Amino acid sequence: MDAIWLTGAEWLAVLRIGLGVWWLESWRHKDKKSWFEGAGISWAADVAAKHRWNAVRSGFEAVVTPRPRTMAYVVLYAEFALGLGLILGFLTPVALVGGLLLNVLYFTLMIHDWGEQGQNSMMALISVVALFGMSWQSWSVDSALGLF
Repeated sequence: MDAIWLTGAEWLAVLRIGLGVWWLESWRHKDKKSWFEGAGISWAADVAAKHRWNAVRSGFEAVVTPRPRTMAYVVLYAEFALGLGLILGFLTPVALVGGLLLNVLYFTLMIHDWGEQGQNSMMALISVVALFGMSWQSWSVDSALGLF
């Protein structure tokens, strides 16, 4: 593989790190206090209640609605962990698969919002490329420790 300036593995690391920064920014810009008080989950519940697919409505009611505080922690700390894991390249395949699943959930919940569709589809695409390109080969804790 020919590449300009960096090796192919290093460009994949740049892509992985950029995705990590995106996840960390998603976490950073949220108002944590209001999220832990239920604002984020309430907003998502309103979106789910109006969703065009019954499976999304009933799934949200079964999984998220009974435990809003727990789900707020799950969302916030998942985004934080994904960001750090991808930036540092620690447990990278796990972080990439976890991020891909979270993007698919966000994509499905926000099926009517074109802005969210674009963001989540691009983040999912980067996750797939970084996963199959084994982006942990350069500039990563995984590489330094000989993992994966």
